[in-house]
Amino acid sequence: MKAKEIRDLTTEELQTKVSSLKQELFNLRFQMATGQLDNPMRIKSVKKDIAKSKTVLRERELNIERPKV
Repeated sequence: MKAKEIRDLTTEELQTKVSSLKQELFNLRFQMATGQLDNPMRIKSVKKDIAKSKTVLRERELNIERPKV
């Protein structure tokens, strides 16, 4: 997911997105432990999406304005 797409979401949508991504990460880790994971690179991308979403939430919390690019 692109940063611009994340910034277009509302705060409530972002919080929902973070919780669903955390659940997905849990499931992916469980699949890896049981040897059923097909694409291990998916874990990396989910972790990055969580970080991007949390960064945008924190920016909104601190009222930091990002320049529109």
